[in-house]
Amino acid sequence: MQNFDYQTIGIALLGGLIPAFIWLWFWLKEDSANPEPKGLLLLTFIGGILSVFAVLPLQRMTEGFISNEQTLLYVWAGLEEIVKYFFVAIIALRSRHCDEPVDFAIYMITGALGFAALENTLFLLDPVSLKDSIVSLLTGNLRFIGSMLLHAVASGVIGMAMGFAYYKNFARREFALFTGLALSIALHSAFNYFIINSSQNVFSVFTLLWIVTIVFIFLFELLRRLSGRNYRPRFEH
Repeated sequence: MQNFDYQTIGIALLGGLIPAFIWLWFWLKEDSANPEPKGLLLLTFIGGILSVFAVLPLQRMTEGFISNEQTLLYVWAGLEEIVKYFFVAIIALRSRHCDEPVDFAIYMITGALGFAALENTLFLLDPVSLKDSIVSLLTGNLRFIGSMLLHAVASGVIGMAMGFAYYKNFARREFALFTGLALSIALHSAFNYFIINSSQNVFSVFTLLWIVTIVFIFLFELLRRLSGRNYRPRFEH
């Protein structure tokens, strides 16, 4: 394993964190009318970072019994989305502060950006250590546009599904959760597939991702308006 000096780690860390904070500011600004506690948001972001350390050994383990690279990418996408959800659920989704439909999307996006921040940092370590500023800049910008947005939207889909089912009974909320997870994994897998098999047309893939993001923002606005209702259902079992 390559050893990196503190300067390299620091630069790579900034390259991972700064874009994540910019995206986080954007999404939180969308819900500025009723902001979430900063401490809980910070814990959720850190939880997303920590989830990387849980995902990596699971991904390495799957390499031992899945030989097909394409199948492996789908499995890895599933692992990332499930583990991210698990960490955010423990930290925030059962909190008393998660008391509006839009809150589920906010916390899922926050955890996802924490995950992406560390993931991007790890990707930047090699080009930064080689003092290749052009490669580092391109890598950082492309991952800012692609990876950060992908993680935010994919995990946000889970939170959005849970949010739209917030006023439903227990069975429908559980169905919404599993549907959100399935859609999230499908979106993540599709992006991985297209980014690998369309290496000569990367910007077309990013354009498609931006279109999906615009639809997501529209649905996010609907969810935010739904959060204006002052009714919290009992958890029916």
